[in-house]
Amino acid sequence: MVRAAVVAVLAGLFVMGCAAHRSDLDYPDREAIYDRPLEEMWPEVQGFFTRNELPFREDKGSRVLETEWRQEFGGSKVAGFFHRYLVVGRRETPTTSKLQIFRITKSRNKTLQNPAVQIDWGVSRILAPSEDAETRGLSVEDFEDRLAEPRGENAFFAESGQGQRDMVMEWRVFREVAPLLSKEENAPKPVQVAKAPNAKEAPSQMAVECGLPIIGLGKKAQPGTVMLLGEMHGTQEVPRFVAQMACQAVVAGLPVTVGLELPLENQDRVDAFIDSPGAEDDWLKLMEAPFWRSPYPDGRGSAAMANMLEHLRQLRSQGLDVDVFVFDHPKANGQQREDAMAATVALQVEAGPKRFHVVLSGNIHSRTKKGLPWNKDHKPMGYLLKQKLDDVVALDMAYDSGTAWICSVDSKGVRDRLDCGVRDAKGKNNGERYFVHTWDSANAEGYHGVFYVGAVNASAPAIRVGDSGPGKEGSKNPFVPEAGKLASSR
Repeated sequence: MVRAAVVAVLAGLFVMGCAAHRSDLDYPDREAIYDRPLEEMWPEVQGFFTRNELPFREDKGSRVLETEWRQEFGGSKVAGFFHRYLVVGRRETPTTSKLQIFRITKSRNKTLQNPAVQIDWGVSRILAPSEDAETRGLSVEDFEDRLAEPRGENAFFAESGQGQRDMVMEWRVFREVAPLLSKEENAPKPVQVAKAPNAKEAPSQMAVECGLPIIGLGKKAQPGTVMLLGEMHGTQEVPRFVAQMACQAVVAGLPVTVGLELPLENQDRVDAFIDSPGAEDDWLKLMEAPFWRSPYPDGRGSAAMANMLEHLRQLRSQGLDVDVFVFDHPKANGQQREDAMAATVALQVEAGPKRFHVVLSGNIHSRTKKGLPWNKDHKPMGYLLKQKLDDVVALDMAYDSGTAWICSVDSKGVRDRLDCGVRDAKGKNNGERYFVHTWDSANAEGYHGVFYVGAVNASAPAIRVGDSGPGKEGSKNPFVPEAGKLASSR
């Protein structure tokens, strides 16, 4: 039955052509089965990775290949994740076969380390003492692992690693290889990325690394959809989730516009930065805005938010159709502020009705139901947008416990002002993978589902007022991302 279903899917691809790839983010929840023996399928798989410039080394006798390391958001000053693919060909029956593809991720962060990774299980692994402090005590296996570490501008001896099945990649290979095996003359062409209107050229879909696929994203990322993300400000993970979501959507052929709850007067600076080469002077112009030096930094001006803008700038610089707008009206209060923010977002959506809009705000603003516990007549931005726009999906933030940079009233009541800093954040463990999940109907707050970001870690302000050195009040030195610095702990 599975084979028949896959053949039916393939037949549909032949009939619908490129249109069938519009939802490339969405993939069947089953394995792709090739209607050819493994011996016939494998050369075409090798050809796929060669054509898409994914260099690999191969175990000739076992139908296994491993690609070279590639940097996520390649060329970015703040990327800290490297990926490679482990591709395994398996015989399903004497006349059918399948691929299993695993994305191997490594980073400087120790969060991804497997339990007991530092335990040595036997003395036979250890080499003779070495004069080199870095290699003293390493085993043969340790040396092999070290030689396999990422190489490049931001390379490092990785602290942790993680491997996950990548079924999106499996289906991408299938959609290109299966028609070649069937010798179909009208086979669908590979998916094209969403190229920016003014770009002379754009990379191929396989040339851009966007991290592990966000589970469930494909069912909701559609042309014309407005996805409202209600966050708890001040984490490393949410800005990374947004950058990863934008990357995955745009390489699947979907133009993306990201809306941020930053003051409206920052729009010109954001536009200039997104279109810039990202040099030090470009960062300086972005960070000179008073917003980044607020005496009460509530998390919207965090280092992670600055890194997210760098990620989006990097995608734009490659010719991908990614845009950014800001929509906060901080001088307005209460309902007036919600009205103004909703009007700004609606204007942007109406100007690009075929784009996928991702709008990030605090989780009060993104609700699509009227009323708050302290004001039953309050109409949040999300409620107003839902009344005006056709396709609005509101997702509340879900996360595992950790920390966040939060501004709150002084718990001791000593000072009549906000107190900002790292606070504990209690959540629920739903695994390590990012995902989007929707319910059958909206909840009491008007949320249609959740977006999950794993364990959270606080992200401090990009510029701290009063600190010595870069970021000191009145200083001309902006926050500058460090080479290889992580945008999050994931």
